[in-house]
Amino acid sequence: MHKQYPHHRSHLRLALATATAAALTGGLLTFSAATATAADSFKTAKADFNGDGIGDVAASAPGAYVSGHADAGQVVVLYGTSTGVSSAQRSTISQNTTGVPGTAEVGDGFSAETAYADFNGDGYDDLAVASPYEKVGTDTNGGTLAVLWGSASGLTGKGVTIADPAASSHDYWGKDLAAGDFDGDGKADLAVGNSSSTIYIFRGGISAYGEAIEGRTALKPPIHSGTNDYPFGPMSLTAGDVNGDGCTDLIVDGYETQTAYGWNTNYYLPGSANGLSASSAKALKPGIITAIGDINGDGYGDIVSGAGWDGKTDDGIPVPDAADGGKVNITYGSASGPASTSGITQNTGNVPGTSEKGDAFGWDLDMGDINGDGYQDLVVSAPDEDIDGVSNTGMVTVLYGSASGVKVSSGVQSFAQSTAGVPGNDEKSDLFGADVKLDDVTGDGKADLLVGSYENSANGAVTYLPSNGTTITTSGSRTISPSTSGVSTSGTPEFGALFAD
Repeated sequence: MHKQYPHHRSHLRLALATATAAALTGGLLTFSAATATAADSFKTAKADFNGDGIGDVAASAPGAYVSGHADAGQVVVLYGTSTGVSSAQRSTISQNTTGVPGTAEVGDGFSAETAYADFNGDGYDDLAVASPYEKVGTDTNGGTLAVLWGSASGLTGKGVTIADPAASSHDYWGKDLAAGDFDGDGKADLAVGNSSSTIYIFRGGISAYGEAIEGRTALKPPIHSGTNDYPFGPMSLTAGDVNGDGCTDLIVDGYETQTAYGWNTNYYLPGSANGLSASSAKALKPGIITAIGDINGDGYGDIVSGAGWDGKTDDGIPVPDAADGGKVNITYGSASGPASTSGITQNTGNVPGTSEKGDAFGWDLDMGDINGDGYQDLVVSAPDEDIDGVSNTGMVTVLYGSASGVKVSSGVQSFAQSTAGVPGNDEKSDLFGADVKLDDVTGDGKADLLVGSYENSANGAVTYLPSNGTTITTSGSRTISPSTSGVSTSGTPEFGALFAD
């Protein structure tokens, strides 16, 4: 059984070989999945790499073999169409793709973290892609980061390297990314994390030379730095406008610095005309995975964080703001920033299932407007859910937004591979819900649901469940496999274990 841990554990997004072995052998899986960007805040989330007005999805395969190199990594861009996403319209890119910086090598983990925005202002979304485990010179796990440019043809592989400004002082360059407009000037900024507590902000976009167009700043929020063995630093970065001032705010998750190790803590860093300031950091409810969106339609971004761990550690220590089986913490936004909070577990209202140790409810989550009513809806995964005796097969839950917040007593949906119309079957260690994404991939203005899993011994898969304009439906659903997407099934490619935000 894999778990998220609130303390004493690293949370690299995809601890490739270790994570896969853990998932298959019952050990400890320590990856965390995607964070949300400013694009998720007040509209149906979508990346549009080819500028056709229909949302596209970038699905990682960080454990993929490339030219015989294990765990070199690939990213697959699934282009939206009027009938959703499939392998038919895609780009499959590795470091061996013409124009992509670097070379595919064993263990690079290309696409272990991704983030999208229009970084060069040409009207097409671009994709920042990290290879946090890449060896740089003699520096094992030094990490590299590239931006791949969008175009009318989508992501073609053309891109630039964003150089690490302090390579000798940390590792895992690019292990956490978030894109937003932190100073409200209408240009995309990029936040980049590593194993230290310093987060670098590349302001005003990225130039053709891989440099910040308006300069670079360094933030030092109150989180622990790490080592090569325990790469703390930020565990996730999430961008969105919480206080409605037009400047993107940043949520930084890390280990707080009040004790030797500390519990994981989320910090709110408000954006302003001068950018982000770590001195204004405000502690929030915990949770590794975070999304920001306007659930109640009041014009302020609400912060939703998933704490997929249990209420006590394995040695019986109570964990703050946690619950057995996992918990989702919601902090509603206001003009002054984070305001009232509430929590959801599988024992709340009519949320499907029961809170049981190890379910990992809140392992991943995302937000989008499924029914076009102006309220952001929420999908929460529990990839360790056992169903009818099948362990760790996984389930996802869809909760709808309203003027009073997330509705937990009506309209709740749940999907597993045993749900009628969902492709596949409940199988041991499928981890259905390893990542989830709400994204309008049909162009109708309504968010559809994509679910990543560890199908077929961590080969991975992406399941597409469309919106019918009112709810998520299984009509027209399909599975997208690595073998039809140009990804080798040698080893453990983990296709779909991470979606770009």
